Amino acid sequence: MSRAVLLAAAAALAIPAPALADELRDAVAADLPSLLTIYRDLHQHPELSFQEVRSARIMADAARKAGFKVTEKVGKTGVVAVLENGPGPTVLIRADMDALPVAEQTGLAFASKVRATSAAGVESGVMHACGHDTHMASWIGAARLLAARKDQWSGTLVMIGQPAEEIVAGAEAMLADGLFTRFPKPDFALALHDTADLGSGVIGVTPGFALANVNSVDITVKGLGGHGAYPQTTKDPIVLASAIVTRLQTLVSREASAFDPAVVTVGSIHGGAKHNIIPDEVKLQLTVRSYSAESRKRLLDGIARVAAGEAAAAGMPADKLPVVTISPEKADATWNTPALSERIAAHFRARFGAERVAAPTPSMAAEDFGVFAKSDPERIQSLIFWVGGRPQAELDAAQREGRVLHGLHSPFWAPEADKVIATGAEALAGAAMHLLPKT
Repeated sequence: MSRAVLLAAAAALAIPAPALADELRDAVAADLPSLLTIYRDLHQHPELSFQEVRSARIMADAARKAGFKVTEKVGKTGVVAVLENGPGPTVLIRADMDALPVAEQTGLAFASKVRATSAAGVESGVMHACGHDTHMASWIGAARLLAARKDQWSGTLVMIGQPAEEIVAGAEAMLADGLFTRFPKPDFALALHDTADLGSGVIGVTPGFALANVNSVDITVKGLGGHGAYPQTTKDPIVLASAIVTRLQTLVSREASAFDPAVVTVGSIHGGAKHNIIPDEVKLQLTVRSYSAESRKRLLDGIARVAAGEAAAAGMPADKLPVVTISPEKADATWNTPALSERIAAHFRARFGAERVAAPTPSMAAEDFGVFAKSDPERIQSLIFWVGGRPQAELDAAQREGRVLHGLHSPFWAPEADKVIATGAEALAGAAMHLLPKT
């Protein structure tokens, strides 16, 4: 294929002109039809957390064909692909593989029609509503680029396909299965994530805290039920639960610093069965978001204090106090090493142009990518960056008109996959080569 044809293919992506046009971008353009075929296949056949058997096989086969030494079934369904290429640092590149229990409504010709049952026993539609299919395709593209350019870098690559990111369990599972004892431990860890908040092909780098701590909390509010016509003979748990919900908001509005982001959301409230019956209990389900360990502790302690205090104010006896249960399943905040973040952001500005590199604010969403670096923070520098998947015209129109657009985890989310994958593959490969210079 001629250089002119390759450049025309790159131009067809309609991404603003790069600051540094080179053969790496040409190679991405040439490989893009193959990567999009893989993406559509993955999109059409999504798999839930720890069920990513088919997805893992596709990634393993692609890495093996590129020349990596591949190990499968690490952390249940994870993939580890290693390419040793002389002296130098070790770089880990992660792509997450799992999909969500969402029935797709994008209208795409290759939309998912898959249904599956989760580990919790719930059957539902399954969809790559978080864009992990674009992550996997970008990972495969980067693996091919790096394997074909071994003469341009020196060191070791450890590329992993991670299961169960959506339930923040896959990173821990891979570590528990010997990720950093059976395979080389990285000096640098890289990952990408698509986003609906940036224009297609725009890269976002957030130094420091990038994603949040997450805790799930259940509160069982007890009461003394009875006839709705005689509330004076009862202890109404619905009124008490309402007071708790209202008071919980002050943990953020009156107890948290404006410079210490926090979220307490009551996502579920269940109680009662009939208009004229006051029930014996009400159940609340909360999600709690923070960044620092101190903020997390203050919020969780505050939830218990508020629940007990409101119950006391309502005159509940000691044996009727609310029961607060903090789920052992949690996510820790994702920290982007500032020095690495600034270094790679500068590399991206040189490669893609300053207009395609943004600095988004931290997100209160969660990830488990940060677990890898947290296992050895003295050694491992870590960065997860964003790749925009929303047409810029849509973002501009929504801002003018005051509209809220659907985004990740929506049944309607369909990123501009060609731009996400082309940008993602080049960014991962370029960043890795930058960190593994030929000596």
